Amino acid sequence: MEKLFLWPNEIPNGNKAKRASSQIIDPINKVTKLTEVTNPSMDVFKPDASVDNGIGIIICPGGAYSILAIDLEGHEIAQWLTTLGYTAYVLQYRVPDNQKGALNDLQRAIKIIRSDSKFNHAQLGLIGFSAGGNLCAYASISPSKDSYSGIDEMDSISGRPDFTLLIYPAYLDSGKNNTLSPDLFFDKNTPPIFIFGTNDDPHFNSSLIIAQALQESDASFELHTFQEGGHGYGLRHGNKAAEMWPILAERWLNKIKTPTK
Repeated sequence: MEKLFLWPNEIPNGNKAKRASSQIIDPINKVTKLTEVTNPSMDVFKPDASVDNGIGIIICPGGAYSILAIDLEGHEIAQWLTTLGYTAYVLQYRVPDNQKGALNDLQRAIKIIRSDSKFNHAQLGLIGFSAGGNLCAYASISPSKDSYSGIDEMDSISGRPDFTLLIYPAYLDSGKNNTLSPDLFFDKNTPPIFIFGTNDDPHFNSSLIIAQALQESDASFELHTFQEGGHGYGLRHGNKAAEMWPILAERWLNKIKTPTK
């Protein structure tokens, strides 16, 4: 597994010195959590050459912008995506409590990947879970705009994803009376978006609200909902929603992806 750091020197909207990420293991839920990230990076997972489809996907774990569920919604997702032929990048964006910095990190990650000829992806998309879904939604607004001032030549590259998957996204309904967050904008040029959520998720309104906004904007999207599943299940077996969303997501990805390289 290769690790790529995002910022060579000073970090935009950074207020802490760079150091190794802090982590804890939740023995009850069996989740490894990064509790502080000050030097944002990506872990790169490559598929076998025999199945490589030439497409990359950046994974944004959730954790309420307080922690990152780095295995449940990061490395486990990457391992699944590589079996489908995708190169997966698990993003360690800044936590805790730096949503603007997290968006800086995601947009920078997109630019880094696109600037490196060794990756040469036909498409580069995003998949985010919970708060990570919120982050991916903000990176997918239209028209696309950078969240930080450029620091080098690669920042002239577009930070707009080619497609986005939002799995039980959260915090997209901060508008009046739980409507769409006022700084989210979509139109017919918005990248294709896949949304999955369950009725019993306390954040389910975010899935419904963004789907409505995409429909009203004539954007391309697909919404799937299940009655039960809750929140924060990743790919873990024993939860019907966790077992079904990957099947639906794979079908959607196959519909929108470009030819193999």
